[in-house]
Amino acid sequence: MSVPMKLNVRGYGGNPDPYHGTTTVGIVCKDGVVFATDTRVIQGPTLVAHKYGKKVHMIDKHVAITIAGGVADAQALIDVLRYQSRVYKLERNVPIPVSSIANFASIVMFRMRMMPLEIQALIGGIDHHGPSLVQLDPFGGLSNESFAATGSGSPVALGFLEANIKGPMSTEDSIKIAAQSILVAMSRDTATGNDFDIAVIDKGGYKELGLKEKEEISKEISKRGTRS
Repeated sequence: MSVPMKLNVRGYGGNPDPYHGTTTVGIVCKDGVVFATDTRVIQGPTLVAHKYGKKVHMIDKHVAITIAGGVADAQALIDVLRYQSRVYKLERNVPIPVSSIANFASIVMFRMRMMPLEIQALIGGIDHHGPSLVQLDPFGGLSNESFAATGSGSPVALGFLEANIKGPMSTEDSIKIAAQSILVAMSRDTATGNDFDIAVIDKGGYKELGLKEKEEISKEISKRGTRS
């Protein structure tokens, strides 16, 4: 996540450059979805504006979003998605499906295509269809993924995920792999750093890991020598 992120758009229909700080990861596991992000916030090309920025956000108890890109654009989109989720629940008396909130986000981002929202997003959660994860680009293009990464450290993180995910994993194993992918990205990408956050969505709802839990994960990863 950067403040602000400059979008590299070469005229109408140009492709935005999504790599301007941050690494976020999402993994679909057997019982839910795991998110992991770093916490470094970059301003401009080199300044660390904040060391502990929040990049994973709950939309509702069953669905969440990670953000990479411009902070203001991301905050605005999150507010809109939370509003839409509440309206859906009030009108239908059931939680909004993950696919529906992802499609709504896609529509919002596509309608802004002349002045694209400077963000990449991962939206994931669990509903009556089971756990799912959707990746969105700045123009609203979406794809369903079993695992995904966004931001400047995503090539490194994706390489790690590809090498270590061979099929559906338990929540515990997914948490470890997600955390490791962020730590590996930290070691190779200067715009990714400081700390990591982990969030889990399962049948019990949304939960963020606390400091002690993250410290235990870091110690285990260090012992296994998989940080780099």
